[in-house]
Amino acid sequence: MSNLIQVERREALVEIMLNRPNKRNAISLEMLQAFDNAITDINTMEGVRAVIIRGAGTAFSSGIDVTTFMLLAQQYGANWQQRMRRITDDFQGVFNRLERLEIPTIAMTHGYCLGLAMELALACDLRISAENTRWGLPETRLGMIPDVGGTTRLTRIAGPARAKEIIFTGGQYDAAQMADWGIINYVVAEEQLQAKVDDLVAAITQAAPLAVGMAKRVIDGSADIDRSLQLEAWAQSQLFSSKDFMEGIQSTMERRPPQWKGK
Repeated sequence: MSNLIQVERREALVEIMLNRPNKRNAISLEMLQAFDNAITDINTMEGVRAVIIRGAGTAFSSGIDVTTFMLLAQQYGANWQQRMRRITDDFQGVFNRLERLEIPTIAMTHGYCLGLAMELALACDLRISAENTRWGLPETRLGMIPDVGGTTRLTRIAGPARAKEIIFTGGQYDAAQMADWGIINYVVAEEQLQAKVDDLVAAITQAAPLAVGMAKRVIDGSADIDRSLQLEAWAQSQLFSSKDFMEGIQSTMERRPPQWKGK
C-alpha cells in the first residue's frame, strides 16, 4: 500500500492516516486509490468495531490536490472532460464503499477539512473536530459543485437550507458553527481530540456489533442517496465542460481572483 495512506490496527480499532503532511494531506489520485484499497482490506477483517480516519501533521486535509485535474487526461484520456460521469462515478465509488462499511466510521479532524476532505468526513458516520478546524466546500469557487457525495450527504445531514448556504458561498466555517448546524458531533480542544474519540469508540464497543451494523444500514437506507449521487454526476459533467471551470482552476493555481463569464 502507498505510504500516502497508513493503516494501523489496535485490537478492535482500525486507524487510517492520511499521510501527506507536507501538502496538508491534499488528496491526489494515488492517495485516493490507496485509501480505497485500505477500505477494501478493512471490509475483510474480522472483529473490527470502529474505523478512525485522521490526518498527519497540521491538518486533516485541505481537500483535493488541484493539480489532479491536470492529471486526469493521463488516466481517462485526452477527452476526459467528456467522460466526467465515469470519473465522478469512480470518485463517488470510493466514499460509497466507505459509507457502506457495516462498521462505525469516525472522522477525527483538525486544522482543515475542506472540499474533498469534507466530503470524506461526511461519508463517515460520526465527525469529531478540534475547535481550530476550518470546514467548507469551496467547489463553486472553482466553477463546479461538490460531486463526491458532498452535495447529497450535506443536504441529508444538515438540511437543504444549510447545504445551500455552505455550497453557494463556498466559504469556510469554524467547527463550532458546523456543530451548531448538526454537521459535527463533538468539538473539543485539539489536545483532547484523541481522548474524545477513544471514549466514543469505547461506548460503541459496549453495543452488540450486529445490532450496530444493522442500525447503520437502516438509518443510511432511509434516504434515496443513489439517485442524488447520479444528479451530482450529471451536473458535474456539464460544469467540467464550461469555460468557468477552467478559469476557476487556472485562477486558483495562479493565486488570483477568477473572472467568471457564466458559460
